[in-house]
Amino acid sequence: MATLPLSLSFISILLITFSTNATASKLGKETETHLHFYLHEIFNDTEPSTVLVAQGPNTSNLNTSFGAVLVMDAMLTETPNRNSKLIGKAQGIQLIAPPLLSSQEDRSLLFVVNLVFVQGEFNGSSLAVLGRIPISSPVREMPVIGGTGRFRFARGYVLTQSYEFDIVKGDIIIEYDVHVLHY
Repeated sequence: MATLPLSLSFISILLITFSTNATASKLGKETETHLHFYLHEIFNDTEPSTVLVAQGPNTSNLNTSFGAVLVMDAMLTETPNRNSKLIGKAQGIQLIAPPLLSSQEDRSLLFVVNLVFVQGEFNGSSLAVLGRIPISSPVREMPVIGGTGRFRFARGYVLTQSYEFDIVKGDIIIEYDVHVLHY
C-alpha cells in the first residue's frame, strides 16, 4: 500500500517537469533590444497630446499641483524633430509636466504609460512602463514591467532626459533610451 502513493507522486513530478519544459521551449530564445527615440508632449496647441483631466480640491492652491491627473497620447519619433518619422505613441496616465507633481514632499512624478509601436519590426507591439521620476535628476530611470506582441514577457528599463523645453508653450521633447529583454 505504501508504494502506490509514492509511485503516484513520482508520476506527478514527471508530468509537472515535462509540462514546464514544454512551455519553456515554446518561448524561444530571450532577446535584448535597445531602442532610442523622442517623445513629444504638446500642451498648448489646437491638438494637445497631454491634457489635464482631474485634480484634487486644493490642487490649484499648492505650489506642487499635488493631485493633478493628466492623460497622454504623445508622438514617439526617430529624431527630436516633431516632423520626423513617427515610430509610435506614448499612451497613458501621468503626473509628469512641471509643476504637476505626484509628491507633497519632493519634486517627483508618477508615469504610467504604454509605448505603442506603429512602424518597423515592432509594429503592433507595446511596452508597459511604470515609474516614479525625481524631476531634479538629469537622467531618470523607470522599469519596463511588461509588453505585448514582439515584447511578450518584457522586462528592462528606460532612461529619459529632457531634450528641449519650450517655456512659452510648455511643450517638452524627452529623449528615450530603452533596454528591454523579451522572447
